[in-house]
Amino acid sequence: MPQIRTAIFRIGTPLLGIGCLIMLYLILTNRELPGLAWDAVLDPVHFQSFKILFISIVLEAFPFILLGVLFSALLQVFVTDELIRRIMPRNPVAGVLVGGLLGILFPLCECGMIPVVRRLIRKGMPAYVGIVYLLAGPIVNPIVFSSTFMAFRATPEIAYARMIAAFAIAVAIGLLLSKFMKRSPLRQGSEQASSEHGHGHEHHAHAHVHAHGQLGDETRRQGFRARASATFSHASDEFFEMGQYLLIGALLTAVIQTAVSRDALAGFAGEPTLAYPFMMAFAYILSICSTSDAFIAASFSGIFEQGPLLAFLVFGPMIDFKNTLMMLSTFKLKIVAMLIALTAALTLAGALIAEVLL
Repeated sequence: MPQIRTAIFRIGTPLLGIGCLIMLYLILTNRELPGLAWDAVLDPVHFQSFKILFISIVLEAFPFILLGVLFSALLQVFVTDELIRRIMPRNPVAGVLVGGLLGILFPLCECGMIPVVRRLIRKGMPAYVGIVYLLAGPIVNPIVFSSTFMAFRATPEIAYARMIAAFAIAVAIGLLLSKFMKRSPLRQGSEQASSEHGHGHEHHAHAHVHAHGQLGDETRRQGFRARASATFSHASDEFFEMGQYLLIGALLTAVIQTAVSRDALAGFAGEPTLAYPFMMAFAYILSICSTSDAFIAASFSGIFEQGPLLAFLVFGPMIDFKNTLMMLSTFKLKIVAMLIALTAALTLAGALIAEVLL
């Protein structure tokens, strides 16, 4: 299985990269692909929408992945394992609460969360705390709160309900994991490869600092340059590792978005028992960044009630299609499946409760 996955990404990623360049060229030049079989396979109007959706998802997510991998690389090079272990609370409850509020200090989109969380866990942060940050961070942060508040100016209670629900769900999952998760959730192969790579860079930077650290300002600057070089090396490696999953997720997401019509959404809105799971599934498929998904949700406020809209706003940033692929590159399959199931069940319950209270 690992060999098949490696072969798929080895062949598929360059092809997707070429496809990205072709579609970007078509958008910039306002051209279509030569007719041949395309008209029979995909309507030109739909294909134009597909191109725009695909490129917009990629362009929207890449800056946040870049921010995430840069922050992850800075953690790797400048923050020691001992410091992470020392500042993290030993009490599981306190650790989970801290993890749920880390997004306030480090407001990253879900696109950039995974490399940061992976690095923090490898540095010594308890895995359940890292997963709480992964789930709550994309929502419980000032940027997302501001965008949600602006999108729902007429009903600001949705912005508050979104923050409370996301924090409560992430904390509940973290408490369950702290009790029942006994082994590392990281994939074995990825963990070993990154560990070896990380130790190599740490040793390189460490050697430079100790060899020149006490010989004056010039040599101390050389030590800093060695650390800066290691930072950019880490960032570039993780950027391309995460980018391949983003490309595949963006491609499939754009295909699905193109095929789903707005009329179909109205049909689901008329069935209360279907509205909640549908909006959660819709958020999963759309894979929109948490800094902008509130404006998409607000556009459906005349179709869906507040409960289904809240389910969309909470579930999507925690679990969506593209970050599922990225999680599978970092965490074991069993952990990812459990996170999806727990998050879906708790989001549904929280949205139903909020519908009564709002």
